[in-house]
Amino acid sequence: MIAATVVAAAVYALFASGSAPPPLGRGSPAPFFDLPRLDGEPLSLSELRGKVVLVNFWATWCKPCEDEMPAMELLYTALRPEGFELVAISVDDERSQVAAFRDKLQLSFPILLDSEREASSAYQTFHFPESFLIGRDGTVVERYIGPKNWASPAYVARVRRLLTEQPAEG
Repeated sequence: MIAATVVAAAVYALFASGSAPPPLGRGSPAPFFDLPRLDGEPLSLSELRGKVVLVNFWATWCKPCEDEMPAMELLYTALRPEGFELVAISVDDERSQVAAFRDKLQLSFPILLDSEREASSAYQTFHFPESFLIGRDGTVVERYIGPKNWASPAYVARVRRLLTEQPAEG
């Protein structure tokens, strides 16, 4: 009992001291990543600065992830000409599984590999799928936990509003 109390007090002190990072949410700077695409070419978040970006964390073994992918493809193909970008970051270990998944669903948006889960950790993901809508200025606009119907009028309108906003001078 005494040991449990000491451990609980230590954990409380750690979090109360402010050493735990704050949750990543609206208004937070989007953490940097530089990850390989399926073809091996790197892609970094900084390359997408000035665009509205949906960053989606997922895995091939995640059925809800698979279920939302067709709607993500529809959103991407509809809004990419307007300056929208979508990046799906897989946490799978096997590149071949991710490639087979992409081919099966006929996905055209960039798929990055994060088998070490460095980007996933930086974004503090804890459930797949998990997505972050990032504004032109590189800050998180929305965080979405769980699958979404990205082709629904509400999500399309949300992204379109961001696309029409002028970036802040700075």
